[in-house]
Amino acid sequence: MSSHFGKISRREFLGTATVVAATVISGAPSAHATPDAVAAEVKKLFGDKKILEGKIKLDLPTIAENGLVVPLGFDVESPMTDKDFVKAIHVFAEGNPNPQIASFRFTTMSPKAAGAVRIRLAQTQNIVAFAEMANGDVYTAKKEVKVTIGGCGG
Repeated sequence: MSSHFGKISRREFLGTATVVAATVISGAPSAHATPDAVAAEVKKLFGDKKILEGKIKLDLPTIAENGLVVPLGFDVESPMTDKDFVKAIHVFAEGNPNPQIASFRFTTMSPKAAGAVRIRLAQTQNIVAFAEMANGDVYTAKKEVKVTIGGCGG
C-alpha cells in the first residue's frame, strides 16, 4: 500500500497516532477549575445578583478517602409553597476539571428541596452550592473536602 501522507511511512503515522490517542485517553495533565472559574460560571447563571449566606445545609465528609465516590447531600430551608420555593440548586467544585458538578430543579410539587448524589473530586477542594429561590434570591454554602489516598493525608 502506498501512503499519501508525504514522506512519513504508514508505520510511523500509526505509531504517532497511537501515542497521541494514548495521551488523550490517559488524561494527560489538565487544568483544574479555580475559585475564579466557579465565580465566572456563577456570574453566567445569576449575573450581578447579591449572593446571600444561609438556608443551605451541605452534607459532605470533611475527609474523603476515595475521591471517586464522595457522598454529597443537601437540604435547603424552604416551605416549598406556591410563593416561596426553591427553583434550583447548583453545585460547583473549585478544583475539578469542570467546575459545575450538578444542578437539581424543583417545583412546588416537591415536598422539600433536598437531594443526595455521589461526586468525583480530583483533589482537596471547596464544594460550593447555590440555591435559586422563586423570589429571585440566591443563597450559597461552601465546604472543604480533603481528598486523601487510603486516609493518608493529601
